[in-house]
Formats: sequence, C-alpha cells, structure tokens
Amino acid sequence: MNKYLEVFICFFKLGLISFGGPAAHIGYFQKKFVEQLRWLEQNEFAHLLSLSQFLPGPGSSQMGFAIGYKRAGHFGAWLAFLGFTLPSFILMYALAIFSANVEYATTVGALIYGLKLLAVVVVADAVLTMFTAFCRCLTTRLLAVFSTLLLVFMPTIFSQISVLFIGAAIALLIKPNQDVKGALLQVPWKKINVPALLVFVLLFVSLPLVSDRYYWLNMFSNFYHSGSLVFGGGHVVLPLLQESLQGLVATDRFITGYALAQAVPGPMFTMATFLGAELVTVQPLVGALVATLAIFLPGFLLILALQNAWQTLANNPRVANAISGVSACVVGLLISAFYQPILVSAVHTVFDVVLVCIGFYLLRYRKLAIAKLVLLFALTGFFAQGLF
Repeated sequence: MNKYLEVFICFFKLGLISFGGPAAHIGYFQKKFVEQLRWLEQNEFAHLLSLSQFLPGPGSSQMGFAIGYKRAGHFGAWLAFLGFTLPSFILMYALAIFSANVEYATTVGALIYGLKLLAVVVVADAVLTMFTAFCRCLTTRLLAVFSTLLLVFMPTIFSQISVLFIGAAIALLIKPNQDVKGALLQVPWKKINVPALLVFVLLFVSLPLVSDRYYWLNMFSNFYHSGSLVFGGGHVVLPLLQESLQGLVATDRFITGYALAQAVPGPMFTMATFLGAELVTVQPLVGALVATLAIFLPGFLLILALQNAWQTLANNPRVANAISGVSACVVGLLISAFYQPILVSAVHTVFDVVLVCIGFYLLRYRKLAIAKLVLLFALTGFFAQGLF
C-alpha cells in the first residue's frame, strides 16, 4: 500500500473510534503505532509525547501529526491530521446544523454510555503499559505517584505544566550522567524548522493588528490565538474560546458544542467546527473550516518547528535523563486524567465495573481488536438502555 494512503487510512480509522479525550487518544496511538504497526519504538513515542506536553495546542492531535511526519514526511503529517480529524469534523458540523433534533435522542445517549466505558478500558490499558515502560526505577515511580496526587487534588493548568518541569529537574539532579559531566548543552539550531517557527510568530503577532478590518480574519484570529495558548489538553480551550468570542455564540449553544465535542470521537478541538458553523449561519461550512484550521494550526506549526531539534536533544544523555523524569510525570498526568474525568464520568454502577473489567481482559490479555471492542461496547450500551 502507498505510504501516504496507509497513513490516511490508519488515522481515519482511529478518528472513527477514538472516544474518551486526549488521554484515551494517546492510548489508541500507543496500541496502534507502537505495539501493532511498530512505526515507533516505545522511547520514540515517549519523546513525542513529552514534546506534545511541553507545547501549546491539542496534545493528541500533535502526536498524530508528528507520527504522520515520521512515517511519510510533511504530506504524511497533514494526511494524519486530516484522517484523524475528518470524522469528528463531519459529526460536529452535522450536529451544529441538526443538533436541536438529535442531541437528546435516546439512541445517541445509549451509544455514548457504552463508548465512555470503552474509553475507561483503553486508558487503563495505556496507563499500565506506559507505567511499565517509563517507570522502571524508584525515582520515576515516585515521580509518577507525586504527579498523580498533585494533579488529582490540584487539577490546574499551572500544576500540569509545573510537574513536567519538576520531573525534569529532579531526574537531572538524581540521575546525573558522568559521561557528559561539565559539557555545555548545545541547542541544535540547524534542526529547528525556522520558516514554521516564523509563520507561527508572525501570525500570532500580526493577526490582532489587522483582524478588525475583515470579519473572516477576525474570526481566524480568535481561534488561532485560542489554539496558541492552550496548555493541558482540550478541556482548557473552553474558557479561552468563551473569552475570545465574547458572546458571539449564545451560551446554551456554546455549552451544547462543548458537550457534543466530548461525545463524538476524535479531538475535542473540533468544538471549533461547531462554533464556526454557529458564527456564520449564511455559510456554515466555510465558517466551520476556517475555525477548525485556525485552532489546530499553531500547535502544528510548533511541532514542525521543533520536532527534529527535540529528537536531537533527546539523544543527549542529560536531556534523556530529563525526559525520563518528564515521561514519568506524563504517566501521572494520564493516571489523573484516567480518574477525572474519564473514570468518574463513566463508571457509576457495579454493572459498569464488571463491563470495564471484561473489556480490559479482552483488550489486555485476549488482544481483541479495538474495532471489535467498539462494536461490543456500543451494543452493550443499547442493551443497557433497553433498546434491544
């Protein structure tokens, strides 16, 4: 199969079944591209994951973009984004047009019930796999526990960013590498994609200066700046968008868009698709396209700018030690996300617990394909809601 077509098909399939938010998406990616297809080694996956956590933007989509880039270059990166985002874009656009008729439908609620439980299974499997891979010594295990507790009790953007730097600093202090002792850390400037970095900076600085003259440019600017300032995943984009749009979208429709973004597969940033269609009722498809491109673009420009430099830095023993600390804290971040909102919002009864345990056994030990699990949990949702 042509490598470009392969990238698009793989990510399109994941875009159809990736329920559960960024933590679940990382679990899907780890299962697909590390364990099944072996496009990446576990340490390469960890490096990309740590980079996506440091940069603003949609973390799981940035991971997909970077994986597509490693597999098939620049075109592969954009195909990965298109494939992973397209199902969510289509659903969110359709729901923006028809949501008044379907948002409370019983069948939709039953499907969401089953697929939320599947998200619990996928994230649990990812957490166990990544804990085993990244927390092999006492230091990294303690860092994972520390970051989990901090983020469970202090789930703020500041806490999420802080634990990554704390993990890096502690790992450097406790695990110094004697082979490079005294050496200066050299930033691989030649590896930085300067044009991509310049485009990011120029758009960030110039858009507010000229956007007031044109409606479409102002709309693009609002979504671009929201995407440029989001640290900590899709949920954080909510207050930024609410502030930047300044009442242009009715509050009830804004909340509906946020709820639907959590219910459909794919990245939560496609909430911008819903809002773009709401903002331009005369040309809703154009509005949805502009808003979606604008909110994803800054994160992807930063990935293009820094990915190669980050990989070079990651080969430096000192940086490798720091990454080991960051990776351990990322595991803690995933554990806290597994608890809240994934586990808390999905598991409410003993029946739910039993279903999750069965699903975990089928995925972890029987190696049942994700597509089959999606079908199984969807049918379970219909059965549990009395639709059979």
